[in-house]
Amino acid sequence: MDVDGNWFVEYGMGLRAVTLGYGYRPVVEAACEAAHGGLGFSRPSIWEVRAAEAFLAHVPGAEMVKFAKNGSDVTTAAIKLARAYTGRDLVAICRTQPFFSVDDWFIGTTPMRAGIPQDELARTVGFAYNDLDSLDRLLEQHPKQIAAVILEQATATAEPVPGFLEGLRKRADQEGFLLVFDEMITGLRWSVGGAQAVYGVTPDLSTWGKALGNGFSVSALAGKRDIMELGGLNTDRSRVWLLSTTHGGETTGLAALLAVYRTYDEHDVVGEMEASGERLRTGLTELTAQHGLADYVPIMGRSTCMVFGTKDADGKPSQPFRTLLLQELMKRGVLSPSLVISWAHTDEDLAGTLAAFDGALEVYARAMEAGTVDGLLVGRPVAPAVREFAAPRELRQS
Repeated sequence: MDVDGNWFVEYGMGLRAVTLGYGYRPVVEAACEAAHGGLGFSRPSIWEVRAAEAFLAHVPGAEMVKFAKNGSDVTTAAIKLARAYTGRDLVAICRTQPFFSVDDWFIGTTPMRAGIPQDELARTVGFAYNDLDSLDRLLEQHPKQIAAVILEQATATAEPVPGFLEGLRKRADQEGFLLVFDEMITGLRWSVGGAQAVYGVTPDLSTWGKALGNGFSVSALAGKRDIMELGGLNTDRSRVWLLSTTHGGETTGLAALLAVYRTYDEHDVVGEMEASGERLRTGLTELTAQHGLADYVPIMGRSTCMVFGTKDADGKPSQPFRTLLLQELMKRGVLSPSLVISWAHTDEDLAGTLAAFDGALEVYARAMEAGTVDGLLVGRPVAPAVREFAAPRELRQS
């Protein structure tokens, strides 16, 4: 519900952080109960031990875990660990995936690199998803210099081809770099054990957040013991300043994590989300076909994390047409920056969503016939979040 009292069926789900539904009572009550005993302490609390035991029980490939509050911190900690463990400087990122961290090692690869030292830019190199040859070229160009290869195992629009993840694991073992899986989105949305449990490839390190606390702030760095120990006290090597956050051990996020795991243990959360997502996909696919828009508004991705495309009459991705669809859906009570399903979405929600899309696609089809969205948009078109420059001042004020 917005501040004016309007209700929406929503499919952003807290930037994919919510799988159980907003304000899911068992998670909220667990966090509140923990808060009554104190939020943070001078020494680690029992909540960290309980959360670590629960996490490691659900992620079999992980041997140790360290908690923090946001995803960027733990992905950067993974990179720092990899550099310390291997004695190498370079990081290889999957360049066809949009985001890993707000820190310099990644943001320097984007158009929004203002404020990043120039010498930092050369320390990150890129390879293409599902393309082992592109990684092999990097390994040849930078022999024994790459500390880590980091990627999402899958995304909303791409699944790993047979042999790709296995090939990464083999090369990590042969070439001496660490394989890091970013499970921010896939963790607890692909499965309770993450995408690594689905695809059967174990990384050296993995990073988690988002659904881990169903919206409460908690993230995790997990991995093999001999690597993780570099950030602790049980090592004879130079120690890594891994993660130091005043609020990293905040009890509310850790209690939320425990309640999330209890819910997943008691219910087939992912299976039910997959079933709802497939019903939504089927209905939307039928609607786009009925409106003659199957090629222009494609429905893509895993059933628990779908997205839609928006193309113009020439078949090119279009921000103005995307804005039109978003606008018309909002008019009809659906807030849908994506099609991210949750366990809380009901059959009634899905039916209302399909009705809203039916009306919105009718407007979209009219714009396609006219070849323009002129006269249909209220306000300016949306723009990609990661871009070097903002909109011209006159548009920002419109």
